[in-house]
Amino acid sequence: MPHFSPVDTPSRKCHNTPMSALPKEKQEPYYTYADYKEWELDEGERFEIIDGEAYAMSAPSTQHQAILGELYTQFHVYLQGKPCKTFPAPLDVRLFYAKDESDDTVVQPDIVIICDKAKIGPEGCRGAPDLVVEILSPSNTAIEMDQKLKLYREAGVREYWVIDGENNSLNVYLFKKDIIVKTYKETDTVAVSILPGLNISLEQVFKEASA
Repeated sequence: MPHFSPVDTPSRKCHNTPMSALPKEKQEPYYTYADYKEWELDEGERFEIIDGEAYAMSAPSTQHQAILGELYTQFHVYLQGKPCKTFPAPLDVRLFYAKDESDDTVVQPDIVIICDKAKIGPEGCRGAPDLVVEILSPSNTAIEMDQKLKLYREAGVREYWVIDGENNSLNVYLFKKDIIVKTYKETDTVAVSILPGLNISLEQVFKEASA
């Protein structure tokens, strides 16, 4: 996951939501999806909004993209002809989707798997994906990752993967009644909990990143 940092205002913010109309308990600036979709960004600029706050995302490294590409390929090949669909970043995920576009959290995980066709909209994912993958960057902090963990669990994500490309390892979080955490090393094969029959070769994933 490219590092993100809070910003006061994204460049050339659309002012279609008057600040005076915002709920008093919200801190300004406060953004919703209605604001977010109107931002005119420079090429390569990416933002997430979490609880109404905007975060700028840095560009991913080549290692990051190699890991993403190989893992996405393994997911995509397996899911051909099956109900679930996988999408790589950038894809807007509106975790707490609201039809009136008042939802205030839009994230861009590295990879998502969505098994409910009703959640796939023209603009991205409407609601929680079934599986989310984030690939760490050196600048990511423990606070950021803890925030994302809580956010995905609250939204209803079923399975959450955090890949550490520096240490060639993977943590898998299964959100059941309690959080089940499984740790894998680079030579392991990982059975995908939400997709029985799919086994991911981490050796191949990390091999592509080091080639």
